Amino acid sequence: MKIANTMVLTLAAIASPALAEVVNQGISESEVLNAQNGWCEALVNISSTYSENGLDAAKAMAEEVIDAAYGYQIGAVLFKPTLTVNPQTFRTTRAGALSYFVGGDQDYPTDTGFALKNWTKCEVDNAGIFIGGRSANTMGKVHFTDKDGQVTTVDKTWTFVKDDAGQMRIVVHHSSLEYTGQ
Repeated sequence: MKIANTMVLTLAAIASPALAEVVNQGISESEVLNAQNGWCEALVNISSTYSENGLDAAKAMAEEVIDAAYGYQIGAVLFKPTLTVNPQTFRTTRAGALSYFVGGDQDYPTDTGFALKNWTKCEVDNAGIFIGGRSANTMGKVHFTDKDGQVTTVDKTWTFVKDDAGQMRIVVHHSSLEYTGQ
């Protein structure tokens, strides 16, 4: 009987609103769209910062963007950037992502800085969005326009989760050039 009473008291303490903080980690479609559009805006901002203020300023901004948008503080992010090659195809660390966006890291010698390509516009064109409670997956096209008006389109898949503070984080990011049939 004593064990049963202790268990009831323990369960009551766990369930007490004064002792437990519950954070809704559900994700809405508008949060997904805002996260995608925010990513695009950040990419264009890094590019314009590079053009106007140089590499150091662009790198500082890219660090802020990575820390705010990706889930590297949660764990490995499954990031496959568009223009990476073996043996550094995948960027599961913050350093790898930063190098892809702004280059300059001797550990990733082929990176030239995707975010430094004079992008002036970035648009998401989702083929679909799947929201499963605590995570959201998207797949579609992203169109990048450079300063000369040339458009580059990539196929992009993202998975978003919310961190403990309720902030959207990218935990899967796969990007590849469109197949041309050749």
